[in-house]
Amino acid sequence: MNSPTIPSATGLRAALSREIKTGELLRALIVVGPMVAAYFIARETALLNLGLVAVSLLIPALRLHLPPKVIAWHCLAILITFAALFLAAPVKPLFVVLTALAGFLAVAVTRYGEHFRTLGNWVFIPAVYLACEVREGVSASEALRHAGVIIVSSPIALALVCAIQVYDQRRRDAGAATSFGPPAAEWFLPAAATAMAVFAAAALVEILDLAQGQWVMWSAASVVVGDLSASTGKLKQRAIGALVGVPLGFLAGIVLPQSRIGYALAVLAATLTLISFSRYIVGFGLRCFFIALAASFAGGASGIAEERIVNVLIGGTFGLVAVALTEIVWLRVIRKARSSG
Repeated sequence: MNSPTIPSATGLRAALSREIKTGELLRALIVVGPMVAAYFIARETALLNLGLVAVSLLIPALRLHLPPKVIAWHCLAILITFAALFLAAPVKPLFVVLTALAGFLAVAVTRYGEHFRTLGNWVFIPAVYLACEVREGVSASEALRHAGVIIVSSPIALALVCAIQVYDQRRRDAGAATSFGPPAAEWFLPAAATAMAVFAAAALVEILDLAQGQWVMWSAASVVVGDLSASTGKLKQRAIGALVGVPLGFLAGIVLPQSRIGYALAVLAATLTLISFSRYIVGFGLRCFFIALAASFAGGASGIAEERIVNVLIGGTFGLVAVALTEIVWLRVIRKARSSG
């Protein structure tokens, strides 16, 4: 009687083990969990945002086997970029230019090693996200205080990530050394495409004063992953994740009562999705779900579903157009060089 259920249970466990990176999930919980606990004690929202800094440090540290010294430099790069964008935000043209420059540099560093793209991405993403998030719906003085709490508290996130790395390095084989890979042969084209996409996205956000504009800029940069075919595939995954995850999170938020505990746990879960899943589409879909759920718990989900989906699609489209334009221009340059030769 029970024999048919055994293979199905085994299959479910195997499927979950393939989808969920258990080791990375536990490590992320160790570095982000204390921020959520501190939020409950201090009732300081900035501590939840600090969780994004922590997981942004953890992802490259685990993937590239970074030593604490490099993690510290990574943390400094995030804080400097965040501070520059935050301070530039009131001057819209300056903010647009600096955001595009940050997008360019995030990819241009692959000139010194292709795996620097991971570090570049995880400087750009938290810096842009926090520069927008911290100012969303609050006064200038409150936003400045919020930013100050993040910067002052950042050594806590750094210490937790470094502690995990030191522990892992003691257990790891000596052969697992830090490696940034060979220099990327074609770094300028994707860097230029990223800068174009982010510039257009940031300009649109500032001109139209779009809410949650960080999602437009984040999507614009994240879609630039290679040639047009690869970028189209990335946009499809993001579109599916947003179209499925956001409405489901919104619906779940309608059923569940608003609560501070629910909000904090939803933010924690959304942060953990950045590192915990093998397939991008699953992680992004769940991230959209939990962010929409967090907005519902906070009592501000009336337009979240539409905003999030539209922002993802607009930003991804900018990224796709930028990749197409740079490919067309590059092909013309090659043809001219060959014809003149």
